Amino acid sequence: MSQTILDFLPGAEPMRLDLFICQELGGETRATVQRLIGAGNVLVDGKTARPSLKLKGGERIQVEIPAPLPAEPQPEAIPLEVLYEDGDLIVINKPAGMVVHPGAGNSSGTLVNALLAHCSDLSGIGGELRPGIVHRLDKDTSGVLVAAKSDRAHQSLSHQFSVHSVKRIYQALVYGSPKEDGGKIEGIIGRHPTERVRLSGKAKSGKHAVTRWRVKERYGRVSLLELRLETGRTHQIRVHLSEAGHPLLGDPLYPDGGRFNNLADPLLRKMISALGRQALHARTLGFIHPVTGEFMEFTTELPEDMAALIDYLRKDLD
Repeated sequence: MSQTILDFLPGAEPMRLDLFICQELGGETRATVQRLIGAGNVLVDGKTARPSLKLKGGERIQVEIPAPLPAEPQPEAIPLEVLYEDGDLIVINKPAGMVVHPGAGNSSGTLVNALLAHCSDLSGIGGELRPGIVHRLDKDTSGVLVAAKSDRAHQSLSHQFSVHSVKRIYQALVYGSPKEDGGKIEGIIGRHPTERVRLSGKAKSGKHAVTRWRVKERYGRVSLLELRLETGRTHQIRVHLSEAGHPLLGDPLYPDGGRFNNLADPLLRKMISALGRQALHARTLGFIHPVTGEFMEFTTELPEDMAALIDYLRKDLD
C-alpha cells in the first residue's frame, strides 16, 4: 500500500474532495477515487470524509492506495452446494449474497473463486475473470446455476442460453395481488433514463425481454409468483414486476411505491427488512447436456428466509 499526502492550499478556489484528488493524482478515475474515499482510504485533516466534501483551503489530505490485486481470480475454499458434476459441467445452488464473478469491488468471495478451488478444469472461454461462466444470477438472487468445465460444454451451453432454449423458472414474493392468475410481460429493457444503476422498460433503446408469470399463492397484500423466462436480460424479473405494479419484497434497487410502509403488520415488516435482498429464487434450470444430448433438469427448494416468510403469511390466513 502506498501513501500520498496532498495539501489544498489556502486561498484556492473551493473544490470537491474527489475532483481534487483526481486532479492531483492523475491517472485515477473519479469512480476509483470515490471507492477509495468510501473505503476509508482517504483522510482529510485526520478524519474520513465524503467525496462531495468542499475543500475551502488549508486542508491536508492523506490518500492510501492499496496494492494492486492479482489480475486473475484466486481459488478460495468456499463451501458449495453441488447438485451435479461431471467432466463437462457443474451445477450448484448459489446462495443469496454471493457474486458470480469478480468485478469492481468484488475481487474475492465470488462463485468463480469457489469454483477454482473446487475444480481445476473450468472452461477458459469466459476469460480470466469469468472462467466457466455461461450465465449469471444477481448477487442477492439464490438458486440453480450451471458452469462449464470444458470448452465444448461452454460453447453448447452458451448457445442454448443465446437462443433461449434453456428452461428457467423462478419464484418471487411480490407486493399486491394481481387481478389475473397469470400472463406475459413483454417489451424492451435498457438503461433507466435518469437512474444509471437501474434498468427500465421505459428506456429509449434496449433488448427485447419476455417474462411469463402465474400466481401460485395469494396472501392478501403479498403474493407468491412463479415466473418463466423466455429471455435472460439483466434484472429482467425485477424490472418487469416493478413496472407492472408488483415489485419484489425487499428489493433495495427498484422502488416499492410505499407498499412496505403501508403494511400494518410490524412483524411482517421486520421479516421483510431482515431479508436484506430481493425475494427472488431461481428454482428450476433445465438444459441439454452438451455431450450426452440428454435433457437435464434441476430444482431446488426456496431458501430459508423466503420459506419462513411464506410460512408466516400462510398462518396469517388461517
